Amino acid sequence: MAWQTDPRHEPIFNIPRSVVLLIAAFILIHAVRTLLLSDDTAVEVLFDWAVIPLRWSLALGFVTPEQALESARQFAPTDNGLRLALTEFVLDSGSGRFWTGLSYAVLHGSWAHILVNSLWLVAFGSPVARRCGTARFLILAAASAIGGAVAHVLLHPLQPLPLVGASASVSGMMAAAAWFMFSPLVFGRDGRPLEPHDRPRERIGGLLRNRPVVIFLVVWFGLNYLSAQLAGPLGMTDASIAWEAHVGGFVVGLLLFPLLDPLGARARPSH
Repeated sequence: MAWQTDPRHEPIFNIPRSVVLLIAAFILIHAVRTLLLSDDTAVEVLFDWAVIPLRWSLALGFVTPEQALESARQFAPTDNGLRLALTEFVLDSGSGRFWTGLSYAVLHGSWAHILVNSLWLVAFGSPVARRCGTARFLILAAASAIGGAVAHVLLHPLQPLPLVGASASVSGMMAAAAWFMFSPLVFGRDGRPLEPHDRPRERIGGLLRNRPVVIFLVVWFGLNYLSAQLAGPLGMTDASIAWEAHVGGFVVGLLLFPLLDPLGARARPSH
């Protein structure tokens, strides 16, 4: 029997290989950074490869160094000058580094942060990977990461704290899965119901009228906001995780998936 090369037919422990490899990359990178590198080097790697909004804003001309310093000084009485010190560090280290819009997605603040993102990636990334294959899955993950970074920078142009984590990519997978996970039951030629990832996706009108989809979106936005607020107190990260970045990734996933979907949309209802 011929070997199947389509990633949709190569699950590892019922998880697509592309998802497993991505999670393995998260674990390996975090292990090297936290277990093998010195504390100073680990922090240096974090600041070199994470998204720092102020760094982008300076390069794009959104803010000036003077504005950044003035904003940071306003926080000095409450944060013991931490924001001011970070702002000065960013100003000294240079602006730009737009490639961090991808690299930040494979960095995480803690093992708990990795665990949460990995569980969500398995839940929502797996059906997308089975449906689309490895290449389109990775394109969607990368585009969602960039969308999350851009959203965070636009809403927090003066922020000197690093943004890390695959949450924006995971959010993009959630949005992509919403196009087909809640589609009506469809039967194949053998009379058996198709798996959700094999069903035609909803059209935009059907998506907005699909009650499970609407409920999912409302719950997702609510839980996303709460999780972002509780991330610090629960010890989920040592760096900045922003719900705005999650929303940015979600919007990109929602808009991009129909362009990447290899199966197409449901037929228009006949009248």
